[in-house]
This record gives sequence, C-alpha cells and structure tokens, in this order.
Amino acid sequence: MTETLSPALTDDIEALVDRVLVAADERGLTLATAESCTGGLLASVLTDVEGRSHVFDRGYVVYSDDAKADEVAVPARLIRQHGAVSEAVARCMAEGALRSSGAGVAVAVTGFAGKAGPEDEPGLVHFAVAAQGAPTRHEEHHFGDIGRGPVRIECLRVALTLLETAVINR
Repeated sequence: MTETLSPALTDDIEALVDRVLVAADERGLTLATAESCTGGLLASVLTDVEGRSHVFDRGYVVYSDDAKADEVAVPARLIRQHGAVSEAVARCMAEGALRSSGAGVAVAVTGFAGKAGPEDEPGLVHFAVAAQGAPTRHEEHHFGDIGRGPVRIECLRVALTLLETAVINR
C-alpha cells in the first residue's frame, strides 16, 4: 500500500502498484519512468511503498521538448515530425529511459492531460514500455476532456498495467 498518496488513489491502482513492485522484486528487475503529462506521479507511487521502493531505479520528468531531448535522447527532429504527443516520441522516451538508466523495464507517458493548443485533443495520451531484450510496446488512449487530475489518474492505471505485463513476461 502506498503511504503518502494512498488517500488519493483507488483500490485498483493501489493493487496494481503492489503487484508491479512484488513482481519486479521477485524477478530482480529495476524500473524506470519517463513522464511528461503525469509530471512524476508514476515515479512517486512506485517509490511510496515501504520495503519495495528498491526496485525503482529512476524517473525522468521530461515535460518540455528540450527535456525529452536532453534526458531521454528524443531527437528534436522526431518531435518536430510527429509532435511531442505521439507514438514515435513515447517509444523513444521509453527506450531512452531504459538505455540511460540501466533498468530492466521502463515506461513512458506523453500526452495532453488538459486543454492545450487549439489542435490538441484533451485526454490524448501515448504510452510505451521498453524492456531489455523485448520489443517496445505502445498504447494510445483517448480519455476525453475529463480534467487534468482524472487524466493523470487514468494514466497511472494504464502505465502500471503496462509495467505489470512487461515485468511478468520477463
């Protein structure tokens, strides 16, 4: 059970956090995150469980395009070509976090948690999970214009599910 954020999380997210951390611990895997629209919330829940946070290696909060390029090696041309909220960038973020951290599994989240530019879709989020020796997996979700907080909570659910699947399949 998370300690600090427990009052704000639903039971299913609490259970997912626990399952991910237990499975990673049992397999001797460490985890990394590359987060944009979740702003480090995923890293926070993964480090908030007493006795299990040692499986978390590091998290990158890469909100700006420059941060994505500097911290997890997303080429600027890729962002210009596809946009920061895209499958290509999510995949690159996960793979860059995996490479630079040395973790066994890394997950990336990039999206529009709320209203952005006039052409941007509120609630559009791209996820990717990369694991040593496995193909990178991507999912695109359309949560709708439900608000920044609810979108970020839904992102936790999806990212944790992706992590759980990747860790169990190791």
